[in-house]
Amino acid sequence: MSWKQLLAQRKVQLHTTSKQELDGLRALIERDLTDAALAGLSADRRFATGYNAALQTAKMVIACAGYRIASTPGHHRLHFEIAELRSDPVPIAFWITSKRADVNATSSTMITRLFQHKRRLKRS
Repeated sequence: MSWKQLLAQRKVQLHTTSKQELDGLRALIERDLTDAALAGLSADRRFATGYNAALQTAKMVIACAGYRIASTPGHHRLHFEIAELRSDPVPIAFWITSKRADVNATSSTMITRLFQHKRRLKRS
């Protein structure tokens, strides 16, 4: 799929990035990669934090190409698929795309645990 087709389908919008935006994304990526390496972090949290770093990296690649993803259902998946349109794709995007189901399961697991914890607190 081309950028022109994505624009016509309103999946992307033209976007002019700035040094400030890119510096902010770099800082987020660095923070998430550092946090994902912390000792004692659960596997779920490590994966979710690493996933966010990859998502921000894909967002940066797209911004540098002059676009941003429109707010549509499935926009996380679109970030990774569209980042591959660049001639120098984000290598982790290929791996992360195959792990989307794990991320959804991780989020679901975390929400389930939160509700279980709330129920236990109410019983106490």
